[in-house]
Amino acid sequence: MNTRLIALAAALAIAGPAFAGDAAKGESEFKKCKACHSIIADDGTEIVKGGKTGPNLYGVVGRAVASVPDFKYGDGILAVGAAGTVWDEALLAEYVADPTAFVDTHGGSGKSKMTFKLAKGGEDVAAYLASVAK
Repeated sequence: MNTRLIALAAALAIAGPAFAGDAAKGESEFKKCKACHSIIADDGTEIVKGGKTGPNLYGVVGRAVASVPDFKYGDGILAVGAAGTVWDEALLAEYVADPTAFVDTHGGSGKSKMTFKLAKGGEDVAAYLASVAK
């Protein structure tokens, strides 16, 4: 194995945990989100009973942005999705911190329909959402 490849692998291994959240803390933080969002598995199992104002967040990590069938997304987030963006934990943490800024910096424009901002704990919520769809 060449030394550059080893150095790259080491750098990625070190960088990876910077985005790692605590799924247990995220489960608690998600209580703030369930006013608008539910988590319902593909087989209909209700993991978290929540509102329907926002899309179902089951399987959101790894899913294309703005891709829940029959959900009416805003134009800004639709543009982000049309650019081919796929949710990962880091992007989710960025989005929940400031949805409108996220839309504006990732290919969309204008105000996000999601007005709630999660001042802290976004990494934890993202880790929780990743854990429930495994």
